[in-house]
Amino acid sequence: MSGATSITVIGNLTADPVLRSTGTGTALARFTIASTPRTLDPRTGTWVNGETVFVAATAWRATAEQAAASLAKGMRVIATGTLKPRTYTTNAGEARTVVELEVEDIGPSLRHATAVLTRTGPGPEQDEELPPDRFSLSPRQYGDDDVWFGLAANPAGHINVPAPDTEPAMH
Repeated sequence: MSGATSITVIGNLTADPVLRSTGTGTALARFTIASTPRTLDPRTGTWVNGETVFVAATAWRATAEQAAASLAKGMRVIATGTLKPRTYTTNAGEARTVVELEVEDIGPSLRHATAVLTRTGPGPEQDEELPPDRFSLSPRQYGDDDVWFGLAANPAGHINVPAPDTEPAMH
């Protein structure tokens, strides 16, 4: 989408994602990410917490289902998506608008954790895989003397071959 405000949010889930579905059966998950910046105080040498930002987020379809099945309260996550306004009516009948993160992708942060992934397969909205010749790089994009992709690193001129046993010398 042209002109969309894309952002990445890193923080902790404040609660388990809540999985629901629309009237047409489309899955959606809502959750909140709390992001607290930390800075090093040069005078004391200690880390100081900044003001926490709470980001309301919504994931759709397969991403919603995977988030609800995989993520839980307190987990540190990395989410990317687009900021979108959402208007709703309060119980008192007042119209309100909030800005939410429409999640394109989300996963656990591995800074202080490990993860084992289970592939669930491509969803119907996933792009078709490109044939190899559409995404391989031409040797002409790099000079023969290029450290990583030149003839010294790979005499055949292809970059999609196993790596050599040693790194090429840096010039």
